Amino acid sequence: MSDTISAIILGIVEGVTEYLPVSSTGHLILASKLLGYDDARWNVFNIAIQPGAILAIVVLYWRTFLTVGTGLLQRRPEAVAFTRNVLVAFLPAVVVGLAVKDHIDALLQNAVVVAWALIVGGVAILIIERLAKPREVHGVANVTTGEAIKVGLMQCLAIIPGVSRSGATIMGAMTLGIDRRTAAEFSFFLALPTLVGATVLQMFKHRHEIQAHDLSLIAIGFVVSFVVAMAVIKGFLAIVTRHGFAPFAWYRILAGSAALVWLYSI
Repeated sequence: MSDTISAIILGIVEGVTEYLPVSSTGHLILASKLLGYDDARWNVFNIAIQPGAILAIVVLYWRTFLTVGTGLLQRRPEAVAFTRNVLVAFLPAVVVGLAVKDHIDALLQNAVVVAWALIVGGVAILIIERLAKPREVHGVANVTTGEAIKVGLMQCLAIIPGVSRSGATIMGAMTLGIDRRTAAEFSFFLALPTLVGATVLQMFKHRHEIQAHDLSLIAIGFVVSFVVAMAVIKGFLAIVTRHGFAPFAWYRILAGSAALVWLYSI
């Protein structure tokens, strides 16, 4: 398989899975394993193309960010509340991420952990979907500070590859009674500081390896992940509004089970 095709495949996987509750890191690990990619080389590539998926949120929600920015200058309460909630939810990930980053690097090489996390996460989503009693919150600005902190703590579960950052934050928000759409959008907005921080840290750590990569391949993966993420985010909100998160839960269970069968057979 040519490097160009590999870059396109990994860009698609990143774009499809980054904001869905199915774990982008887990899928990239499994995809690399399935296709026989060199871990040292393609793991760095996966880090380098992640900004493409991050940019998709900025483009799709540019009006929201513009409104919040101008609102902060005018000290509007809703803009202050929105910014406060995103920042306080982001802080636990910083503390936990820095504390256990060495253990995270070790887990990133373990495809079996990913498979089991997909299955357990899928079951958890089904249970939460059945038991949660969401209320209409109508936007991230209307989430309380206490709820935002708890959502941030739930996000920390995503240090385990396969858990899913978006899945942990969305399900954490729903257990607090936050409606599906607000929970999903909170996850999108919280992704910006979380993913930017993690990506910058990893790109600095692996800066020499990234410089050794073919920049044209990184550009291809970046563009593909951006375009695919744009389409997926729109479709995701439509599915969640109509059908909830159960389709993603069943997908996780099936994908994780198939991965386990394959991993234990090789």
